[in-house]
Amino acid sequence: MTQTDTLMGKAGGSPSIAQSDYWWYRARTRILETVMKPYVGAPRRLLDVGSADGPSVTWLQGTAEQHVSLDVDPRGLTDGGVCGSATGLPFADGSFDVVSAFDVIEHCDREDIALAEIERVLAPGGRFLMSVPAYNWAWTSHDVHNHHHRRYTRRRAVEVIEAAGLSPLRATYGFTGTFPMFAAQRLVTRFKERGQTDALPEGGVAPLPTVSPATERLLLGATRIDERLLGRLDLPFGSSVLVAALKPH
Repeated sequence: MTQTDTLMGKAGGSPSIAQSDYWWYRARTRILETVMKPYVGAPRRLLDVGSADGPSVTWLQGTAEQHVSLDVDPRGLTDGGVCGSATGLPFADGSFDVVSAFDVIEHCDREDIALAEIERVLAPGGRFLMSVPAYNWAWTSHDVHNHHHRRYTRRRAVEVIEAAGLSPLRATYGFTGTFPMFAAQRLVTRFKERGQTDALPEGGVAPLPTVSPATERLLLGATRIDERLLGRLDLPFGSSVLVAALKPH
């Protein structure tokens, strides 16, 4: 068990397990599918790292002959899922044609080890699909409570992918439609917190911001902008970074 595993265990795992219908997870499902599905193809074996966040990857179901789920939190795994760490994948070299890790790498103290493990288990010609949170200036207690180690720019995400020996196929921001609201909320929160963060209780789950039904409709409507645009072009800013990459032959 790694340091990251221990911290995530203390945090009580992903809040998506209890709130899979939260607006952000529903929107992310559609955004991920729009950006990533063209790179999935018809793989023989697919590995989804971080599967306890499963509500956002339902669109991956049925795309592979064998779909393997892995997470440090066993509560989010269905029958046949593997409890394990991204920094020590329990699979042989070249085992998978596609590996996905959506909002996972930021939880790893050593991103280089996690990405090296992903590159190792990918077969030559395999694809890696990744999403991570954007911009260190947006760091708040939300990141602390979720045991993030960093946030990313698109450039930095591409750099760490290339350092792992993978070739980026596409890199874009996502959640652009909701970005003005996200930026305002994060900047206000940073001012209020001024470096002080309340600790979560042992075993607690990081709270999701409460939104009214009207605000939820507004946010979901704004993410439709992403869906329409991401099918045709990369977006220049947003609260998430999405990367699809190839392991060269």
